Formats: sequence, structure tokens, C-alpha cells
Amino acid sequence: MKAIVVVLKTTPASVLDDYRRLLHLAEYQGYIRKEHETILKLNLSWTKYFPACSTQPWQLEGVVRTLVEDGFAREALLPVENKTVVTDPRQGAVNNRWVPVLERYGLTFTPLPEVEWMVYRFKSPLLKLNDIFPDGIEIPKLYPGRQIIHLPTVKTHGHATTTGAIKNSFGGLLKEVRHYAHKHMHEVLVDLMYMQKELHPGMFAVMDGTVCGNGAGPRTMMPVVKNYLLASGDQVAIDAIAAKMMGFDPLSIPYLRMCHERELGVADPAHITVVGEDVSGVNFGFTVSRSLVIWGDQLIRKGPLQPLEKLLLHSPLMAWAPFASNVYHDFLWYPLVGRNRIRGFQRTEWGEVWDSYGQPRPPVQPESHFVTDKA
Repeated sequence: MKAIVVVLKTTPASVLDDYRRLLHLAEYQGYIRKEHETILKLNLSWTKYFPACSTQPWQLEGVVRTLVEDGFAREALLPVENKTVVTDPRQGAVNNRWVPVLERYGLTFTPLPEVEWMVYRFKSPLLKLNDIFPDGIEIPKLYPGRQIIHLPTVKTHGHATTTGAIKNSFGGLLKEVRHYAHKHMHEVLVDLMYMQKELHPGMFAVMDGTVCGNGAGPRTMMPVVKNYLLASGDQVAIDAIAAKMMGFDPLSIPYLRMCHERELGVADPAHITVVGEDVSGVNFGFTVSRSLVIWGDQLIRKGPLQPLEKLLLHSPLMAWAPFASNVYHDFLWYPLVGRNRIRGFQRTEWGEVWDSYGQPRPPVQPESHFVTDKA
């Protein structure tokens, strides 16, 4: 098997045009067709804004702008995101400045908890999810038959080593009880690839690496400016190249290796053609660590507290877990550590771009806007 991943360098001044070039180099219309409705699956790892944590507003605008320019009907573009036990998609869309981008292009954000869900019987040979959800896997009713574009960022993850396009589907195809899947994260990510191939007529991923996240991802990270953009029609391949750029051997990460072995995508860099930048020598030197919350979660699911797992995480008493997570992340780590890191980010050029998305912008009229841009 072979795969293509496009990687470009970018700047704050050129990022929207670079996203357009990225999608065109990746020949995205070979995967995403105008005649189908398109789910834009955003990535919300925290209700609050933290650099590299969730889909960046310029990432969202770069993709939406290109789609509208290329003639995709606005009413057929469906930006969505789900909730977890510790995130609020509506508030997250405001805090991460997605709402003004979507309003500018005439799109409406849809929180997945507010749509109808259905039990879907998958024909694919799932590894773990049928066992985790023996009564059936519930998915959003709007998913089957629609193509999807994933909008993750380049970052580490305490459960999965890295997180990207494949992990982004975790937040769309499973309800907030998906934390039950943390114990078997890598097998579940393989299941999600099987599920997506059964559900979607087309899949594509656009990953933002302008500001990447190192350390105890997906939230309590160190933001690092790297100025890269990635795109591919192969979710496994884009995650593999992102992992390699971060400094990891993709085939040593279980979910990538298992996807490669099952021919769900290509994880071996030797069989991935990188178009654009030469990243063969790129190594960010990232390391993965676990936040206090993820460490505690794994202590219960796989460690010495495992005999208490059902009581603590699968009974009404589990309400302590999201409460503890919110206290730690929002009321301890964020004010004591996170705000200092955000201030450092705000002193960068990307911080200035972030600030600009807090300013009012006029609605886009595609015909006149894009003719002016090309002039």
C-alpha cells in the first residue's frame, strides 16, 4: 500500500492561502465531492482555549474558505463537535473562536449532543467496541452516508501517545460515555477506522501544526510554534507522519501499527510519499507524559486500583471523575500553569493572529471576495 501526505510550511501572514494550496496539492476533491454533504469534524479537547489543544480558528477558516471558493454549497457543510464529561461544545465553539469564523461564511455549528443518535450495527470486525457497548454502538444519525473532513492539531496524548485524525473520530462517533474506551484506547482507535470506512463515502484530514502541543496532552501541554500544515486522504498516514515529525516511531504506536497491519491505512513512513516540504530530518523531540487526571484514570483502569474500576467509573459514583478533572484542569492547572503558557503564546505572531479572531469581521461574499484575493 502507498499513501500521500502533503506537508507545507506556513506563516501567520500567509496561512489562509497556504491552507488553500495544501488542500489543492493533496487533491482533496478526489476524496471529498461537491455532490455529497460534508461533515466538518472539529476537535475540542478543552472548553477553554489553549494553544494546540483544539481546532485553531485559522485552520477552520482556511478549510472553509477553500471549500466555499471551490464551489461547495454552504448548506451542505456541517461543522460539528461532541461533548465529553468535561467539555461543553457550544461554549467551546465560542471560546475557541469558531463561531465568528462560521458566521462569517454563513455556516451553522451543530453540537452533536443536540442531534438524534441511533444504534448502528457494524458489519466490520471490531476489536473492542462491541464488548464495551454490548447493547449496541450509538452514533449520530447524520453520520451514515455523509463524507467527513477531520480538523485535528499536532499534539501528544497521555492515553494514545499521539492524537490526530483517527482520534478525532473518537469525539464524533461515540457518546460522552466513550471514556469507557480509555482502557483499550489503541484497539478502539482501530475500531473507529473500521467504522468510518463503513459509514463515510469519503474521508479527508487537515491537521494544524502551526502551534503544536508537547507533553501531557491533549490539554496540559507546552505549546511549541512549528509552522507546519498537513493534509491527506489517508488518516493513518497523516497521523503517522505527524507522529514521526514529533519524534516518535509510528510503527511503535500500537493503534498505528494495528491499522497498518489491517490495511486500514499506511503507517510505515517508507511507504508514504510526502509532498511539499522535505520532513525526512524533522524531529521535534516531543515526549509524551500523563497529566494527573490521565495518570489517575489509568491507575484505576489498569493499575493497582483496578478492583475498584466498576465502582468508581461504571456506577453512579463515577460523577466524582469529571468533577475531579474539572477541578484539576480548570481551577488548578489552568490558572497556575496554563495562563503563563498562554501569555507566552500571545507574545508570538500566532498570538497576534489569535487576537485578530476576536475582532468583528464582515460576512464573506464568495464571488467578490475571492476574485479580489486572486487579483
